[in-house]
Amino acid sequence: MKILITGSAGFIGFHLAQKLLKNKKYKIIGIDNLNNYYDVRIKNQRNRILKKNKNYTFFKVDISNNKNIEKLFKKYKFDFIFHLAAQAGVRYSIDYPREYIDNNFLGFYNIIENSKKYKIKRLFYASSSSVYGENKNFPLKEKEKILPKNIYGLSKKVNEEISFIFNKFYNLKLTGLRFFTVYGEWGRPDMMIVKFISSFFKKQTFNLYNYGNHTRDFTYVGDVVEILQRLLKNNKNLKDNDVLNICSNKPINLKKIISFLIKQNVKPKIKKLSIQKADILKTHGDNSKLFKYTKFKNYSDWKICLKKVINWYQNEMI
Repeated sequence: MKILITGSAGFIGFHLAQKLLKNKKYKIIGIDNLNNYYDVRIKNQRNRILKKNKNYTFFKVDISNNKNIEKLFKKYKFDFIFHLAAQAGVRYSIDYPREYIDNNFLGFYNIIENSKKYKIKRLFYASSSSVYGENKNFPLKEKEKILPKNIYGLSKKVNEEISFIFNKFYNLKLTGLRFFTVYGEWGRPDMMIVKFISSFFKKQTFNLYNYGNHTRDFTYVGDVVEILQRLLKNNKNLKDNDVLNICSNKPINLKKIISFLIKQNVKPKIKKLSIQKADILKTHGDNSKLFKYTKFKNYSDWKICLKKVINWYQNEMI
């Protein structure tokens, strides 16, 4: 079985590729543009680990370049696709909206158009909890109104709407993955947990926005990729077009996370700041629909997982 993972050198893409490569029946083709949104060395480190597996093939490709994308579709005749490549970052979207137009709008269209043309069995694509905006009907179900408050969330909303059209008119099978705050080893350095840890070891000041009064539905990356693998195996039981919350349904306040990290002797200097205008105060997703398809319920203990992240950073990043 041939599977394309876009953004394979990214955080979730890397972990998913590692997970699927344990099954020798899967041949993984990974693509990534290896941009410098955050330290490229981390992406290269992830990629070097994946390249050790003979069933992994990598291409440096930008999804906004349709010519190169189509060449890969034509050559490999993929069975399934996990489209995880995108310009990430809610705050970054305020200053650099063009990046989201090129990657999250045009890039997504290139992937979905070729998926239709080359008759992909199912396209799994990354959406985000950001589509809900400040909706407060917690826990948020997939049927809730989506009102994104920044261009990143808007890009994911538009992707979901394009998917609806491609399913309706071209019978393409799609599953949207609304990821809630994913964390873990090899995590993005621009996200709160890794940024807090790195601030300590690099003797930098950690900026704590909204004075720590954010709450996030933190979801461990190991749980996320187990869920994605189960969705792949059970793909025939999924609806032809649907969106699923990928979340633990266990929101945690940032102050609680920080308190635990400090007890582990991770103690950076903290500068408390007011809320940034792009930020969402709370995320909390309902995962009952996801459970129907995956039967996954044994979500990891966040305290154990945070210790794993600290150990990873000390062993790999220092």
